Amino acid sequence: MPAWATERRRGRVTGGLVALALLAVALAAGGARAQTADLVSATQLRVCSDPANLPFSNKEGEGFENRIADLLGRELSLPVTYTWFPQATGFIRRTLYDGHCDVVIGYAQGDEMVLNTNHYYTSAYVLLTRPDSDLADVTTLADARLQGRRIGVIAGTPPTSHMSRLGLLGHARPYDLMVDRRFDSPNEAMIAALRAGEIDAAVAWGPIAGYLADRAEPALVVTPLLHEEGAPRLFYRITMGVRPGELVWKRKLNSLIRRNQAEIDAILAEYGVPLVDDMGKAVKQ
Repeated sequence: MPAWATERRRGRVTGGLVALALLAVALAAGGARAQTADLVSATQLRVCSDPANLPFSNKEGEGFENRIADLLGRELSLPVTYTWFPQATGFIRRTLYDGHCDVVIGYAQGDEMVLNTNHYYTSAYVLLTRPDSDLADVTTLADARLQGRRIGVIAGTPPTSHMSRLGLLGHARPYDLMVDRRFDSPNEAMIAALRAGEIDAAVAWGPIAGYLADRAEPALVVTPLLHEEGAPRLFYRITMGVRPGELVWKRKLNSLIRRNQAEIDAILAEYGVPLVDDMGKAVKQ
């Protein structure tokens, strides 16, 4: 057989093998997608949640994410069940990815670990002050009155970058970020220190700060930080998170969010969550 004929035959065989390989990959991917979709329960709304993370969730169902899950369950005519796991390292892998549950009710938009639904609220980091403080009307971390003041902040959160740039960390009091809320609550400790006068102000994530500030006596002043210049941004759109590839489930949740947005907003307001517009420019009225 001529060499050119051998090469042509070899090319046909190689091409055929490549085509078969690509077909196998496509079928495997399709099967994986089908298997992923099959993980979503048709008989329960299975929620991945933290057992001790107020104001978001707890085992007693007292958090606003519990309330939103109840709302979704009613709309779907499904009972709500939970897989409990602390929202720390391994949370998504041990709950959503392991197939024990089908949705995380609160997850920041853009995180690649999950497939995000449309966002159902936007909030921001805030400055907390006592109502009788000379800092009560401060609206930005760049305010000169914050220089030399004792400011509480959760270590490693986005506001610390701004505070470092502005020279505010020298007198700051840091609190731990990654904790098991069943045993430790740094935000509560920080606000207790603020009320006791041990610190002059505190910087915290809006939903946590708003909830705790409303329950303080007297209530603390909550000022969303919407005027900080440069990165990182201090406002975040919050979605629900599902497994990558579960597009049908995502669309169903999007529809539920859209139809029930007014009731979701009312739940958030009840918990003191400071809501801002989608671009983090202004407080929503």
